[in-house]
Amino acid sequence: MTTDFEVTADKMTLRERAWRKAARGMTLVEIMVVVAIIGLMTAAVAVAVIPALGRAKQDRAHTDIQAVMGALKTYYIRTGKYPDTATGLKVLMDQQYLETIKDPWDADYVYLLQNGKPVITSYGADHQQGGTGFDQDISNAETTPQK
Repeated sequence: MTTDFEVTADKMTLRERAWRKAARGMTLVEIMVVVAIIGLMTAAVAVAVIPALGRAKQDRAHTDIQAVMGALKTYYIRTGKYPDTATGLKVLMDQQYLETIKDPWDADYVYLLQNGKPVITSYGADHQQGGTGFDQDISNAETTPQK
């Protein structure tokens, strides 16, 4: 017949064994599985985030072009004319209408005065005229307001 003391001693022994087993840590296989799972999760996030960053840069370029157009309108109201192509957007920075004229890909916006209308263009991620996707040119040429 067992006493309550012996049963308690056996339970503590089982608890001690369980604690010692847990205290040994993880095996190499368990660590490799965890690292593989983290890698798969990182890849899935990267696949979703990278295109979103490209779209965000394109959206920012559209917004920047609208801001440049606003500065050009203010310049036009004050001077009665738009800056010529040779002067470009630098005059807007010199007269503090704009803080910067860099696009989201760290290239200068291209400014042309065509038929008396300003055209602002960003050549996109590839910094070259033309292109598709994230390399596509972004311009206000289709939506240039009339004087």
